[in-house]
Amino acid sequence: MAEKSTEKKGFADKVKNFFKSLKTEVRKIVWPTKEQLWKQSLAVVVISAVLCGFIRVIDILSQLLIKAVGSIF
Repeated sequence: MAEKSTEKKGFADKVKNFFKSLKTEVRKIVWPTKEQLWKQSLAVVVISAVLCGFIRVIDILSQLLIKAVGSIF
């Protein structure tokens, strides 16, 4: 049967291990190209503008509906 290590890691060892793991993970990052960045940014702006317009239309229609219901009573 394999023996388990009963030795506990000290704080310095934990910090060292953390930064070693962090360095390994940072190396795995794949940054987008300038072209990809521009396309994705444009998509975000366009979708945000469309959603903004849609919400504005819903807001105007709900205001009209509330005024119409309010004028009945």
